[in-house]
Amino acid sequence: MSEQQQARILIAEDEANLRLVLQKELERLGYRVQAAPDGEAALRRLEESNVDVLLCDINMPRIDGMELLRRVHERPNPPEVIMLTGQATVETAVEAMKLGAYDYLTKPYRITELDVRVKQAADKRRLRVDNVRLREQLARQSALPEIISVSELMKEAIRLIERVAPSEASVLITGESGTGKELVAHAIHRLSGRADASFVDLNCAAFQESLLESELFGYEAGAFSGAKGRKLGLIELADGGTLFLDEVTELPAQLQAKLLRAIETRTFFRVGGVRKVEVNVRIVAATNRNLETVVNDGVFRSDLLYRINGFQISLAPLRERPEDIEPLAKHLLRQVGGTSPPELTTDAFEALRAYNWPGNVRQLKNCLERAVILSNNGKITVSELPPEVLRPAGTATAPRERRCRTRPAPRRRKAGGCGRRTSHTPPSAQTRRLTAGRCRASASTGCTAGANRPGGSGWDSTAGGNRPRSPSPRQRWRRAKPWRRRARRTHAR
Repeated sequence: MSEQQQARILIAEDEANLRLVLQKELERLGYRVQAAPDGEAALRRLEESNVDVLLCDINMPRIDGMELLRRVHERPNPPEVIMLTGQATVETAVEAMKLGAYDYLTKPYRITELDVRVKQAADKRRLRVDNVRLREQLARQSALPEIISVSELMKEAIRLIERVAPSEASVLITGESGTGKELVAHAIHRLSGRADASFVDLNCAAFQESLLESELFGYEAGAFSGAKGRKLGLIELADGGTLFLDEVTELPAQLQAKLLRAIETRTFFRVGGVRKVEVNVRIVAATNRNLETVVNDGVFRSDLLYRINGFQISLAPLRERPEDIEPLAKHLLRQVGGTSPPELTTDAFEALRAYNWPGNVRQLKNCLERAVILSNNGKITVSELPPEVLRPAGTATAPRERRCRTRPAPRRRKAGGCGRRTSHTPPSAQTRRLTAGRCRASASTGCTAGANRPGGSGWDSTAGGNRPRSPSPRQRWRRAKPWRRRARRTHAR
């Protein structure tokens, strides 16, 4: 069904013919229409059924239109009222609007004009009802959403949240990625006096510098190419509420100065604007970086840090509070496991406790999502957990062995010898040919390698000792390396 068919109309008109025509025409347009001849009958219909829009004539017997309008707005969740009259005066129109009428039409009017007014009035009431319902749902929710913990470190953090939330102080939340800084920011907003206003969040690391300024402060029409109309910035949309700046240390230097000015004076200029905009927002910021390091390195302004760090809350990583792993795992399984989430076995719980969780709660949630997909028979065992969780602490994957493709290192020559393999077995002719001229040791060194090969080709066994004969040019050519051969060819050419 369309929105038009869902709208319920009540016509309070004393003229029977006009009442019947209006009823038929609006039913033809798809509305659900009831009719009443006077004000008393209209009040009884309002008691019996729920109505979105009331079309009320001003001049009626028993109870006139103004009195009916007054009584309707005394009821809880009243319908929107459109006043109809054939004797229009400025005084009656002003009085009707003061009493809460949505609109005022004079007779005669066109059905198309009435249709447009009825649609607008029905949309307004629908939005009002949805707003009331959502606020009631929000009020029934816990003030500290999804902060599941039994450790003393997190209990201390929750105590600080409850103490600082009612104040107007700026809050800086520090901690590693995945520790729940955004949940803490939501909790501070819900426990504050600004809970009924808006909560606007901005990830400062997700935008480029040029886009970040227009997102945060907005822009005027014609401020740059493509700016066809005015756009309100997030700091203006959070007026009266809370502005959460995640990864605040990633702000560019130029934007840090403009944000500092906006926080101190509670005024700012839109991009391309010439008039100041006043805002009343509470700043809650978060970062996962070391504050002292970013200030000393000149990445973040110290004066801006002092301005947003009115009250600091540090969240401990999950590895420092292992007692929180079990309640967190059960809570996350209920979230990702559907109506019948699987259960973790004892071995799986022990593996989760033994892991150090560098990604903290976010990594734990991703791990459990994977395990739920792979689980069988409603049980999660260690085989469904990621490999890094099962790997012992402090170990790393061994790197793949690389084969050395370089030339082997030359064999070290022994003291007093040539380092060649010696053998009393007479070498073959090919061996004598390849080893000819290798031994450079003299008789004084005591090397007996030449003596082991008497009469070998290429060796001189004269009285002077075992001296190698000078190799022939052909032998030197065969023993030369390829790059030496190329060099010799080039030199010869």
